[in-house]
Amino acid sequence: MRQRLLRSGQWLWVSAVLVFLFGPIATIVLFSFDRSNIESWPIRHWTTSWYSVAWHDATVRQAFVLSLKAAVAATLLALVLGSLAAFGVHRARFFGRDTISLLFVLPIALPGIITGVALNSTFQWAGINLSLWTIIIGHTTFCIVVVYNNVIARLRRTSSTLFEASADLGASTGQTLRFVTFPLIATALVSGALLAFALSFDEVIVTTFTAGAQNTLPIWIFGAIRLGQQLPEVNVVVTMVVVIMLIPIAVAVRLTGRDTMSSRV
Repeated sequence: MRQRLLRSGQWLWVSAVLVFLFGPIATIVLFSFDRSNIESWPIRHWTTSWYSVAWHDATVRQAFVLSLKAAVAATLLALVLGSLAAFGVHRARFFGRDTISLLFVLPIALPGIITGVALNSTFQWAGINLSLWTIIIGHTTFCIVVVYNNVIARLRRTSSTLFEASADLGASTGQTLRFVTFPLIATALVSGALLAFALSFDEVIVTTFTAGAQNTLPIWIFGAIRLGQQLPEVNVVVTMVVVIMLIPIAVAVRLTGRDTMSSRV
């Protein structure tokens, strides 16, 4: 009886936490089907017309394309730089290695406004005009952290004897990298890339200081909400962003969970 009550209490607590976390998101999704321009509960008339309005809005489509370009480019740069950094920190033995490892994680630990202001000041000092490339640079600073953490965690769980055995069998460094190292860290690279893409696509704070006059999709959403305009269309766009973000996050979590189970086996 006591165990049953304890289990029921745990389920109630978990349910309350889930409602607290995802209730506001569910509310936005529901209001995206509301025919009225004014949000009120309960919803009296349902419609999907706002989805058509959002789809044919040229401003939204341009913002979506800009966000997609920035996220893809930042993810590719983070994959290269984050992987190289993870290999360097893991393989090499040098003074201050732990400090360097901490510095790689620092950008995602700092408040985004500090990173944004620092990048904006640097671009102004260097005479660099704010553009798509400044957005990509800003996003790469924290996307590197995600890739770095995933790759170095995998390398630390991988026995060095595998690389030594490959060398003993006559494989070159390139062959070991191709046939041993990459297969071992492939899922870490994929999950890191997916999480980096998700972080970059919906970033607001850093983008505000590096985008200039350009609008990514999250900045468009923020501006529309702040001005109190196009709220039904904003609900639709937010719903679409949530759906888009769920896909890479779900895949990354699945890959990470599979790797954890395989390492235990």
